Amino acid sequence: MKYRVAEKFISINGEGNAAGQLAVFIRFAGCNLNCSYCDTKWANNVTGVKYNEFSEEDIFYYIKETGVENVTLTGGEPLLQEGIIQLLSLLSADGTLRVEIETNGSIELNKFINIKPRRPVFTMDYKLGSSEMETAMKTGNFELLCRQDTVKFVAGSIGDLETAKELIAKYHLTHKCQVHFSPVFGKIDMQTIVEFIKKNKMNGVRLQPQIHKIIWHPDMRGV
Repeated sequence: MKYRVAEKFISINGEGNAAGQLAVFIRFAGCNLNCSYCDTKWANNVTGVKYNEFSEEDIFYYIKETGVENVTLTGGEPLLQEGIIQLLSLLSADGTLRVEIETNGSIELNKFINIKPRRPVFTMDYKLGSSEMETAMKTGNFELLCRQDTVKFVAGSIGDLETAKELIAKYHLTHKCQVHFSPVFGKIDMQTIVEFIKKNKMNGVRLQPQIHKIIWHPDMRGV
């Protein structure tokens, strides 16, 4: 099986439960959404982006050669890759790797939660109204998440935050998994999000800006 890899690099995780920790990134080309604020549009269209084709063994050996144990599979949308379960099974069988998948919330996760011996960690977006992609979200995924996983609400407005609050309450998300509010870069002030969390007594919700956009220029690749 060959996978379309747009870039691979070592950096720190910019978001998710392992934010700030060293990680090796595999960014796959191709996405099924077109979010208004997407910061990786360059990787989304497989007919327009340069990518290399690697087998699961190529990817595995690259990861092992780095000596880094946190693995972040991102995109684009990594779960769209044909045969991705084969790669996930290979990485799981190693036993030393923590594999995290950054997924956009539009892909049903039920095919991926039973990978053994160690299933991947999911950092799953829920695309709110400002993304213009909310109708593509699969709320059934909420039932499949556990404490190691994260739902990330990327908010660009107070309306987005209100929707997120309703979803958190409806699906009891803070009792199932980690819940993060992440601001759309340049669209909403982080103080606004903090005040919203305070006003609504949102215990268990974490504000998490994208760390890599604070350290490096927001448009920089490979970080």
